[in-house]
Parts: sequence; C-alpha cells; structure tokens
Amino acid sequence: MTQPRVAVVTGANRGIGRAVTVALAAAGFTVAAAARDPASLADTVAEAAKAGGTAVPLGGDVCDEASVADLAAQAERLGPVHTVVANAGIAGPTAPLHEITLADWRETVATDLDGVFLTFRAFIPSLIQRRDGSLIAISSMTGKRPLPGRTPYAAAKMGVIGLVRTLAAELGPHHVRVNAICPGAVAGPRIEAVFARQAEARGITAEAARAEMTALTPLRRLVQAQEVAQACVFLASEGAAAITGEDLNVTAGVVMY
Repeated sequence: MTQPRVAVVTGANRGIGRAVTVALAAAGFTVAAAARDPASLADTVAEAAKAGGTAVPLGGDVCDEASVADLAAQAERLGPVHTVVANAGIAGPTAPLHEITLADWRETVATDLDGVFLTFRAFIPSLIQRRDGSLIAISSMTGKRPLPGRTPYAAAKMGVIGLVRTLAAELGPHHVRVNAICPGAVAGPRIEAVFARQAEARGITAEAARAEMTALTPLRRLVQAQEVAQACVFLASEGAAAITGEDLNVTAGVVMY
C-alpha cells in the first residue's frame, strides 16, 4: 500500500494556518496540523475532513527545540514528509522602537524567525535523504516594506526572506525547494487587532486604519486566508518544481517586488 504524502503546518489552529491545512488536505496530503495546544485544532481537523482530506492534530511549540524535534518525529510516523509550512507567528508589539521592551523584541523574533529555523532544521535531514520536498515559510509584506511601529515584526519577517534564499541555495543540489510567501493584510481577527493597536497609537479610529490599508491595494481589499493557502498548494506541487528561493507576494498588489 502506498504511503500518503505528508505535509506539516505549524500554527494550524487559526487564520492562515487553518486555511493552509484545509487546502493541503483537499489537495491530497495527510496534514500534520501543529499547535501548542492540540485541543485547539478541533475545528481545523473538522474543516479538513469536510473538504475531503485528513488532518492529524499534533502538539508543537516552534520556540522550543525539543518540542519541534518531537513534532518532526510524530509527523514522520504518518508517512514521508514532503511539504513543511512554517506558519506559526505572532504580531508582536505596536509601538515606536524606543518604547519596545527587550522582552517583547525577543519574543517576536524568537517566534517569527527562530521558529522558522527550528521547524525547517528538524525536517531537512529526511528531505535530503529522500531528495525531494518543499519548505514554505510564511513571511509578510512587512518584510519588504516599512510598517511604522512594527520594527520587531518587520525585522523577523525580513530575516525569514534571507533564511529562505540562503537555504534554497544550500538545499537545491538535494532537490529540496525553499520558498516564502509574503501575505498582505489578511482579513480576520488578527489584522483587526493590529488595526486597533495602530489606531490607538496614532489617535485615529480602527476603521480609518483599515481604510488606509485597503486604499494602498490596487484591488482595494484585504487578502483572504484561502488565497494564501492556494499559494502554498501551488508551491508544494509539481507545477512549482523549478521555483525555489522566491518570496511570493499575496498582497492584493500592495507589494510588487
């Protein structure tokens, strides 16, 4: 009996991570859906099943080296891992740099950059051995363009792009591809919380902050999580076999470079 191809998605319990899990499951992968609290994955697992696929809930804290190693071991028991989506992340503080604490800076970088490093590192040896695979990091358009008040997040997300480009060069000879996706403002509770914090910091309304963001987009709208998910499905597919070292924008046109 042929073993199913396995995809791993971190931060799979909500938002982009949930959408990516459901889309990969619908595309035929058995998805190891990871979150710090596996119980929080119930809705993700149910949506994957509704889409005709399979998602298996697993625990995993991307800031903890031992936890990530355990996640990799559990995922490999499901079958050969082909695709790893390093999605887990936090928004971090919204404040001028001189008002940001070292603890907040370190928490943001540890989750959004170190978490990608630890996640990818845990799976690379098996991908090299099989000489096949796709590593996908969820970066952000903020890794490419300024977003005042979000320096820790911007630094971490730009770091992810550097990690992806360098790792693509390292793993190319082993036929393992490495890419990033840079979403724009994705509709949902997380971006609404960001708008609220920006509004408070600038003395404007959350509606005004949202309107400013959508006005920047040629499509005049926010990005949907499912649109980011479909980009992941493409990068995991044979259709993207010649694509590596890229940072693919899904921004409704805010960023075109």
